[in-house]
Amino acid sequence: MVKLELDQVLVRRMKEDDIDTVKALIKEGGEGTENRLILHVLTRPLCLFVLAIISSVLRCVVHSFILALAIPVFLLIVFLKITMPRATGVLGTSRPCWDYVGSSLRGAGDDILENPYTRISGKTATTQKPKRRMKPKTTEEASAPSERIDPDREEAAGQVWLADCDGEIAGCVCRESEKRPGIRRICRVVVGSWYRREGLGRLLVQSLEHREREAGVCRLYAHVPVPSTLGEVFFRKLGYRPLGERTGEEGEEEEDEEVKVERPERGFLGFPLTKVYFKDL
Repeated sequence: MVKLELDQVLVRRMKEDDIDTVKALIKEGGEGTENRLILHVLTRPLCLFVLAIISSVLRCVVHSFILALAIPVFLLIVFLKITMPRATGVLGTSRPCWDYVGSSLRGAGDDILENPYTRISGKTATTQKPKRRMKPKTTEEASAPSERIDPDREEAAGQVWLADCDGEIAGCVCRESEKRPGIRRICRVVVGSWYRREGLGRLLVQSLEHREREAGVCRLYAHVPVPSTLGEVFFRKLGYRPLGERTGEEGEEEEDEEVKVERPERGFLGFPLTKVYFKDL
């Protein structure tokens, strides 16, 4: 565990040189999420009922209780392993994968979010040369021209913001573009294992909220995996609440319309894989 000074953390846009590091960070942060989702689906009553029926039919064919029980479970797990990444993708978006190149910042400068902790301490966060990188590029890779990105792809790709701690990428937050005016969606918040429980995830979300509020965004959505109690508590503490939760009669009709548009991801037999949280800015 690393002790962080949050007022010295720089929140900046991801660049193409950061893509490999960000992919490794997201892979690390997502470890176990897919298995928890599969276990969640397998333990639903309807799914258990369907498996029991299939096992009863197979019992008459294979004449083995163990095989009749194991075969449908094994096949269902394989099916979920193949289809679930396509269904969830980056949580909260229907796209099968994130466009890292399209969402990266091009140019020599940095696009930086305001760190709310610097206003309290009076210090200014600075960035340093990264301490670690993936394997160095070869001469051919270094001389190869960067992929050309048209404005439409860049707009549709969304943005990835990084928490830069003395040149080390400690966390990131992915924000998807939304065609609805005044609406944005947080698709993923990841913090490196050495930097957790230090308030870095809260810093990333609050910095992004401040940026979107100044841009005229009125509502932010966040899709949280269903088995993730920690994720639900995290967003609740930041002022988010589940979509569809009633707080009074005012705005109920508008919220009913949002429930129809902003739906949770669903998997096998229509079981929800995510919960939708929102916050009005």
